[in-house]
Amino acid sequence: MSGNLEVSALAVNVTIPQALRWTDTRRGETFQLTTLNIRLLPDGHLAVKAYGRPVGGGRGAYVSFPVPDQPELAALVADAATRAGTLWAAHRGLG
Repeated sequence: MSGNLEVSALAVNVTIPQALRWTDTRRGETFQLTTLNIRLLPDGHLAVKAYGRPVGGGRGAYVSFPVPDQPELAALVADAATRAGTLWAAHRGLG
């Protein structure tokens, strides 16, 4: 049966290390990006968006931001995807 299962989404959230965090602005509000949401697409490629909190405080909106094209961030995404695959493969079933 497992060969016929359709998995519609695989995603992992990763905390961005302090040294790699950046800010971006949306609708006049500046956000510090602290989390990556990495998705495995059906074709095997990865997609990634960044999320964070307003620098000025408060909850702010749940708004996604593009991830800059930087080698350190690309390595973080690849390492996180590999680590997630290892964790998924070693699952111990429902707890």
